Amino acid sequence: MKCIMAGRKMEISDAVRDKAEQKLEKLNRFFPNDVICHVTIRPHKGKLVIVEATISHGGMIFRGEASGEEILPCIDRVEELLERQLRKNKTRLEKQLRTGAILLQEDFSEEEEEKEFNIVRTKSVQIKPMSVEEAILQMNLLGHTFFLFQNAQTLETDLVYRRKDGGYGLMNTKKE
Repeated sequence: MKCIMAGRKMEISDAVRDKAEQKLEKLNRFFPNDVICHVTIRPHKGKLVIVEATISHGGMIFRGEASGEEILPCIDRVEELLERQLRKNKTRLEKQLRTGAILLQEDFSEEEEEKEFNIVRTKSVQIKPMSVEEAILQMNLLGHTFFLFQNAQTLETDLVYRRKDGGYGLMNTKKE
């Protein structure tokens, strides 16, 4: 696994870089060697730091994020989060990514695999054209963390969502 490290508004020391690579190399057993892991470390509100790791493989994206006062424990938590995602969804991921895409090992018995997704409610919504700002306002009025709408400018179906950092995100649809 190749780790690409980036520091936003801060420098990453060689010791931190080595620790992150050493920790994330544990995930090599799940992927072939050609996988790239993007790690971003950035300061957040005072003494806190946020560590994000993203692995993209076979059309799937695995992402872990942790925050704390020290970088090294955050790296440990991110590695644990990514490993837990892989363990929890091993069968579904194996089917999705074709046989052999994820290297399964016998030590998966530690955590129970999620057998099926339990959909507890289904809603039908009428999508009307609106601006991104209107969609965010509507989302906030409803008290939701995301809102699906038709973008009045592009006439595509888009989604706005509230991010953990308090900002907003916009997902655009693309036709293949």
